[in-house]
Amino acid sequence: MTDGIGVDIVEICRFKKIKYNARPSFYKKLFKQNEIDYCLKFKNPYEHFAGKFALKESVKKSINEDISFSDIEITYSDSKPQVVIFGNHKNKYKFLASLTHDAGVAIGVVISKKLL
Repeated sequence: MTDGIGVDIVEICRFKKIKYNARPSFYKKLFKQNEIDYCLKFKNPYEHFAGKFALKESVKKSINEDISFSDIEITYSDSKPQVVIFGNHKNKYKFLASLTHDAGVAIGVVISKKLL
């Protein structure tokens, strides 16, 4: 049973144009430090930044509540994306998430279930 679904598509070049080393403050507004560290370990970190951003947008759409990017964290378990929520929305939702990046785009899909 689901309460919401969200989908988002992001052009990877949007992140590639803003190099992390040139504008770390931009990335720190959108991502937690461990998300940044995760993305930067890859040869092409920008497809991973775009994917995390697409998932965060999908979370926002799936719950249809005001939540900041800083209250959403994307982690991984067994190579599958997991959504962790902080702040006022902590423990209010359970999520299923899927992510892909190919052909210059990243696509995130999130299904949410309200727990309270």
